[in-house]
Amino acid sequence: MPEGAPREYDIVIIGGGPAGLAAGLYAARGMHSTLLLEKGVIGGQISLTELVENYPGVPTVNGFDLAQTMLKQSETHGMETEYTNALGLEKTGRKWLIRTESGDMLAKAVIVTSGADYDRLGVPGEERLTGKGVSHCATCDAAFFKEQDVAVVGGGDAAMDEGLFTTRFARTVTVIHRRDSLRASRILQERAFANPKMAFTWNTVVEEILGGDQVTGLRLRDVVTGKESTMEVSAAFIFIGQHPNTDYLRGLVKMDVGGHALVDDWMATDQPGLFAAGDVRQNSARQVASSVGDGVTAAIAADHYISEQITDDS
Repeated sequence: MPEGAPREYDIVIIGGGPAGLAAGLYAARGMHSTLLLEKGVIGGQISLTELVENYPGVPTVNGFDLAQTMLKQSETHGMETEYTNALGLEKTGRKWLIRTESGDMLAKAVIVTSGADYDRLGVPGEERLTGKGVSHCATCDAAFFKEQDVAVVGGGDAAMDEGLFTTRFARTVTVIHRRDSLRASRILQERAFANPKMAFTWNTVVEEILGGDQVTGLRLRDVVTGKESTMEVSAAFIFIGQHPNTDYLRGLVKMDVGGHALVDDWMATDQPGLFAAGDVRQNSARQVASSVGDGVTAAIAADHYISEQITDDS
């Protein structure tokens, strides 16, 4: 290879969360030269989860440990891993040019699994207590707070949906919303107001999340009166929105209004050879198990795509 020429792979995967790790395993086992790019911590959101107990076949496991096990398995089958940030993609002939902070590379197929980041409150205690009572996934974590008092921050569909789910386990669920009315759909509002376990604190924002090793409460401020107060809770489920990590795909693939890539049943975008899986795609279930399934599907589809290209050339 000439000096400075892009490195070439069969499949490049952008993002090292569960979807990317599963795609890497299947791509590498399929005898494809495979490179996984990750800009941060392997596992993505799951690496911040203290305990995962809803991954089929694994009763309980630390999220970081699960991600490391998945990484080791994929690398055992030949997947390479590089810690760098993807800056952009462009089609060059029948291959994809991936521009990264550590250099350019070429791939016959690309699988985008860069996930999504939950919008943060940006208050003291939030980052430190993430995975220790601060959560962005009630489906993942609500069961850890049986018969305890918890809070849900937000007023949209996600907040009401996840709040209602949490009432299956918690003693009380207090919704904290910065306005005096909810933004959620009418049907979800009706269900929330009718649920005896749900209470509402209006015109209020969280100023600080309190606790040492675990969440113990919230410091609140009334946006109308300015009065501050504290609320004792064991968990704070934050649902104020999320944003997929797809800035580098804008103008390249079709997206919904939220920036999620539109894909078909095989995780294929409208660009041949470019696939998207996990939280980065529209209508993702945002669970480890579903993301793994997405990644597997994308890898199989990428394998078929590459095989078809070889057949066309013969």
